[in-house]
Parts: sequence; structure tokens; C-alpha cells
Amino acid sequence: MKEDVLDVLMYLFDHYMDDDSDSEPDRQDLQARLHEAGFPSAEIDQALGWLDRLVSEEPVPERLGSEAAQRVYTFEEQHRLNLEARGFLVFLEQNGLLTTGTRELVIDRVMELDADEIDLHQLKWVVLMVLFNQPDDNIAYSRLEEVVMAESVPALTEYLH
Repeated sequence: MKEDVLDVLMYLFDHYMDDDSDSEPDRQDLQARLHEAGFPSAEIDQALGWLDRLVSEEPVPERLGSEAAQRVYTFEEQHRLNLEARGFLVFLEQNGLLTTGTRELVIDRVMELDADEIDLHQLKWVVLMVLFNQPDDNIAYSRLEEVVMAESVPALTEYLH
């Protein structure tokens, strides 16, 4: 998968996932609309598969592990999530927007994208998609939606203080 897959996911989320309509477009209709928007078939299929796996995940338990525990990132995770992105995840956890379980789900979803590096803007979208699919995270989702849609991004030092 390339970053193009994330572009498809962001497009889908922006145009269809947060829609107030009761009806969801069927998969063929969605694929046709994505083709019309200019996305290649391979990226569309990969993005829809990514979403299928996200939706099929069991809801993450409220707490997973000790709050005093610190996450140690593998070399591959560090490469994909730079210091700014990892700092943002710490910020979200410290402010109650992510639990340890939802953080792990975010990292899992990022690693499945198989992009060389996920920038902060892209990470925000992945976090938003994960929280959208967690049944008890409506407040965290709403608060994070404001962060994702914000034009400016606070510096990493703001996350860590």
C-alpha cells in the first residue's frame, strides 16, 4: 500500500463516514464514486479492505495495561511514526482521548498502511477513523475531530508539557 491508500481513506471518511444520512452507499456504488473522484482501482480495493478490517475489530477494552507503563516502539514503528507523531499519541493519551487499547489499534492501523512515513496530519485522520469505529468514544471522537480539522498544528513541545 502507498500513501495513496490513505488519501482514499481520508476522502471516504470526509465524504461518507461522517454523513448524517441513514443510508450507506453499497460497495459497488462507493467504488464507482471513488473511480469518478480519480482514485486507482488498486488503492480503492486496499482502502476498502483496510476499512473492513478496522470495522471488524472488536471494541477495545476501556483499559489495557497499567497507566504507569510506557510504550516502547519497535524500529519499524519509529521509522513510520516520527517523534512528532509519537508525541501526538502521548498527548492524546495524557488528555484522555486515547486509551492504551485505542492507541495500540491506531498503531496497528498505521503499520498496515505500509507507507514509508505517516505525517502528523495523516496520523490525525487514522486516529479519527479508529475512534469513529469505537462505540464508547463519542466524546473523544468529537474533541479529536476539532483537532484534525484545525488548520494549524501545535508544536511537539505543546504535546509533551
